[in-house]
Amino acid sequence: MPNAISTTSVTPFNLSKPRLKSLSNSTRLTHFPFKSFALPQKQQQQQQQQQQQEEEEEDEKESSSDWKSRRGSSQLSRWSRARAVRSGRRLSRSPPINSNQQESTSSSTALAEISVREGEKSEFYDNEEEREAEEGSGGKAIYMVSDGTGWTAEHSVTAALGQFEHCLVDRGCPVNTHLFSGIDDLHPLMEIIKQAAREGALVLYTLADSSLAEAAQKACELWGVPSKDILRPTTEAIAAHLGVSPSGIPRGAPGRRHHLTEDYFKRIEAIEFTIKQDDGAMPQNLDQADIVLVGVSRTGKTPLSIYLSQKGYKVANVPIVMGVELPKKLFEIDKEKIFGLTISSIVLQTIRRARAKTLGFGAEMRSNYSEMDHVREELEYAGRIFAQNPKWPVIVVTGKAIEETAAVVVRIYHDRKQKCTMPRISKRY
Repeated sequence: MPNAISTTSVTPFNLSKPRLKSLSNSTRLTHFPFKSFALPQKQQQQQQQQQQQEEEEEDEKESSSDWKSRRGSSQLSRWSRARAVRSGRRLSRSPPINSNQQESTSSSTALAEISVREGEKSEFYDNEEEREAEEGSGGKAIYMVSDGTGWTAEHSVTAALGQFEHCLVDRGCPVNTHLFSGIDDLHPLMEIIKQAAREGALVLYTLADSSLAEAAQKACELWGVPSKDILRPTTEAIAAHLGVSPSGIPRGAPGRRHHLTEDYFKRIEAIEFTIKQDDGAMPQNLDQADIVLVGVSRTGKTPLSIYLSQKGYKVANVPIVMGVELPKKLFEIDKEKIFGLTISSIVLQTIRRARAKTLGFGAEMRSNYSEMDHVREELEYAGRIFAQNPKWPVIVVTGKAIEETAAVVVRIYHDRKQKCTMPRISKRY
């Protein structure tokens, strides 16, 4: 094309003089002006073509840099990715689809637009050292994906992992769990599943939006990722039982109404009461408590009280200390609301030593607080008090999580309150 332009633009100026004489005046007037304007017109076309080529090259560079940036964002390590989600930072992804596009585009159409690149797994790592470091991190990965807070997924997986303690404790089958909360858009969901495919992770998700759940299922099948929808079986069972379709709106969604119910204010009141009644404070208010915890120091009374208060129970805790009499009010209130806590002497000594170290008690500041003889003597003293009050159920907290101890307390509390022979916790919605 450039050769043709140069030929037509040069020839008129190289015409011989006899040729000019043979032309009429009118011909010369029409011919030369036309040829004289032909040169800049062709140059403009050439410049336009060059500009188009340059723009196309720039677009290609931008698209490649965009792919690299997205590939770089997916190169975040597992823990940094999890920390980013927990801290509220969204993963650097493509711009989210607006609501109109989401309504018009089905999950199947969105999945059809997602292509699996050959060699994508190897492109994920910049070098072989990064791959070896990733593979050698140890432990099988479990991804928990939620469009809400992730509470349901996290607690379900934690409960299930409790069945594998015999393998997890001795690191025979180490597991790394990663929670991705607030995933309410298709693009970050697909990026997480891609990452799971590269790491060979198991994906467990609780997605209230049926289209997102279907997209997750199809993407996992497409990329060979083992997955399980935690929420759908239960939701479908309840929908069939009630004969009502689920809303598909996750908890905490902007469009979902949140009413300040009586239960909400009850929880707030319970938390305030529990904080004021911590560590034996204000014993005159023990009769106002729903639950009273009694035990020696470092048996987990305070954290257990706070946990129960968040469920709406007013909790007071009273420490057992040798040489200090228990408040008389404790023996005047309803005995069915009092619970004793005890623990193994070895574990208690370990906890107290750590506590003493935290408080700055060095070797020069020796105290019997963490000495084994004193620990055993305190536990025996508490045991005698419990024996004198047989209606106080005594719970051994050794090796138990706060949630497990709380479950025992709440179950006994409701059994006594409802006079039930079958252990259950009843609640009306």
